[in-house]
Amino acid sequence: MNTEQQRFYPTFLGAAHLVILYIFIQTIVDFPLAIWDYYHGTEYLYNPAKKIILGVGSIVFILYFGYRKAKTSIDKLFPVKLFNPLILLPVTLFLMSAQIFLTEVNLWVDSWLPAPPWFWELFDKIFDNDLGIWGAFLKVVIIAPIIEELIFRGIIMHGFMRNYPQLIAIFFSGLLFALFHLNPWQFPATFMLGCLLGWIMIITRNIFACILGHAINNLLVLLSIEYNREISEFSFFLLKRNEQLHISYLVAALSLVLIGLFAAFKRKKVVA
Repeated sequence: MNTEQQRFYPTFLGAAHLVILYIFIQTIVDFPLAIWDYYHGTEYLYNPAKKIILGVGSIVFILYFGYRKAKTSIDKLFPVKLFNPLILLPVTLFLMSAQIFLTEVNLWVDSWLPAPPWFWELFDKIFDNDLGIWGAFLKVVIIAPIIEELIFRGIIMHGFMRNYPQLIAIFFSGLLFALFHLNPWQFPATFMLGCLLGWIMIITRNIFACILGHAINNLLVLLSIEYNREISEFSFFLLKRNEQLHISYLVAALSLVLIGLFAAFKRKKVVA
């Protein structure tokens, strides 16, 4: 990498600083409230006024901070080039199949590093909402993908794609995305999702494609939690575990091939 490449913001260290700054803004208020709520049975952490003020304020600050540091136009920082929406079909298939084998990975991680009960209690509250599943849908499937993609596949990937080779840019993007979630028990899943979305950004150069891919993943997770009993009665989940894993590996591999074909087709059209 030459010095000319390094002038683009952010490099890996710049991106790590941005992520840490965002986490710091969130946790300086959230962490003390979470501990207080846990030991006193209160609900200060989920106070609507606090969530709106802190959520909107921190997001606007981070996006503005990243935009000013990047010294580029909005359309370059958050590209919206035309892409074939059919690419979302193999992306969905991959995410569905990945849930099967990533469950095994997460169980292995948990066997070596058991999560404390309070952690899962806080994690479950992510999906709790006064508006029921529709409130969870708004928070997890719409708001979270928009915010996180503007930061990770917008500001951060803008710099990574210019400073590093594509594979390194994808890896660094996935790594920071996984670390950002502060959940070692789901690190494999978030790292894989981050890498996939980084690849989608490179293929499509469209921030909305990344937001949609992220939303699909979160929707699948939400449905698996809300309708776990109903889903477990599908014929696929009545198969032996090894058979489920073999099928999921096959579907995941086929999905990646299809995504790669979309990427190759796009490059061919650009060259033509």
